[in-house]
Amino acid sequence: MISKFTALSAFVGLMFFSVPAAAQDHGHEGAHHEEAHHGDAHSEEAHAVELHAEEAHEENHEAHSEGHGHGAFVPASDTEGRKAVVKETVEHHLADSYEFHIVGPVGFPLPVILFDNGLKVFSSAKFHHGESVAEVDGSYYVVHHSKIYKTDAEGTITYDEHHHPTNEKPLDFSITKNVFMIIFMAVFMFFLFRGVAKTYKNSLVPSKAGRFLEPLIVFIRDEIAIPNIGEKHYKRYMSFLLTIFFFIWFLNLAGMTPLGVNVTGNIAVTVSLALMTFFITQFSGKKDYWMHIFWMPGVPVLLRPVLAVIELIGLVVKPFSLTIRLYANMLAGHVVIMSILGLIYIFASYVAAIPFTGLTLFLYVLELLVAALQAYIFTMLASLYFGAAVEEHDHH
Repeated sequence: MISKFTALSAFVGLMFFSVPAAAQDHGHEGAHHEEAHHGDAHSEEAHAVELHAEEAHEENHEAHSEGHGHGAFVPASDTEGRKAVVKETVEHHLADSYEFHIVGPVGFPLPVILFDNGLKVFSSAKFHHGESVAEVDGSYYVVHHSKIYKTDAEGTITYDEHHHPTNEKPLDFSITKNVFMIIFMAVFMFFLFRGVAKTYKNSLVPSKAGRFLEPLIVFIRDEIAIPNIGEKHYKRYMSFLLTIFFFIWFLNLAGMTPLGVNVTGNIAVTVSLALMTFFITQFSGKKDYWMHIFWMPGVPVLLRPVLAVIELIGLVVKPFSLTIRLYANMLAGHVVIMSILGLIYIFASYVAAIPFTGLTLFLYVLELLVAALQAYIFTMLASLYFGAAVEEHDHH
């Protein structure tokens, strides 16, 4: 069972490889449409809008630099300025990035993979922390709000009247910070559970990491899989259930470290997990499962079409609820903790620092429990869906 789990752990992690990048490409055609539409406007008005947008871009860029400590100091009396710094810091923590920042100046660039008139692969170091234009094979690219846009040698970004960039976006398959953490976690889980599996060749008594992991594995089997799926079918789904539990839990814990990763707070990742659960459920569905959706037995015939509509709606709602539950809980936890820490900076007072620090520590411990709870809930719901798909009924 554990050997299957090790293989699937790497597979699940790599399955999410392209989803966050694909999500960044959303709206590409809409940007072209906006650009064409506003190209017909009066030239002077369009020029004024562009100048205004560029000025706003410069102001945002300066605020971004200040928020990351590029030499600017915000006095304690400037409450609004400090609020802006806190907001920028929280947004930076939640956003994905093309480099992996660890602490202070320590970090490393990640590979950028673009498809724009051919494949283009280069290091994110060319962007110099998002402050420079990257030139690759005669094309110029710039990072703006965690997205890559085509530009000119000066890095010009044009906007519409809603301040949305109208520059073309290349197809982006880059290894971002979140994707790097997903791959790292898949590799980590592979070797971790492979090592645990090897210890059982010599003795059935767990050793090393197995002493901690075996009770969790047995718990998932005896308290989640067997009661919800049944003795007959549960083994088919144990690999997925174990993988999904530890994958979510480990990533949630990684999000609590100073590394600043927020993988499970990225909706593209939670959508991927929910869709995988959804498709496994549908492909596992037996005759009774589909009959209870489209032609519910044991109820009047006139009510069956109505119930079929309700069941179909429920079919769509299930992956949606899985997505939002994990995404919203983990995102909210990060925002609340960082916002409370930001209040210490805003008030700049020892009187405020003591209670806010205590509250932050309490919420941090609570968030550690939430990290495990969300992994448990996702695994439990997935097992319930699998159990409903393979359940066999006796109709009289």
